[in-house]
Amino acid sequence: MHATLRVLAARVHQPLIKFPGKRSWPSNPTAPHAHPAAPPEFQKRFSDVATASPLKAKGETPSSVVVSEFWEAPERFWRPRMRELEASEIEAILSGGASLH
Repeated sequence: MHATLRVLAARVHQPLIKFPGKRSWPSNPTAPHAHPAAPPEFQKRFSDVATASPLKAKGETPSSVVVSEFWEAPERFWRPRMRELEASEIEAILSGGASLH
């Protein structure tokens, strides 16, 4: 027999997902460390690399380094240089690739 609407309405919905309590973030950052599941040789090497950071040598944190011109920033933040496109490349782009040989 089918449950009536009254019986279905009487039951309180209990969501399946459980949320933890209020999130609390640590006030002090933790020291960088390798992932616990990382191979042992990487964990050893990680501590060597983490202590040899150039920012730590100067006593600066990554958020305190400020540059006023783009060329003062590390090269990985520079916009890649555009090379000149050839006429055949422009034609291929404009035709959606239909003009390729």
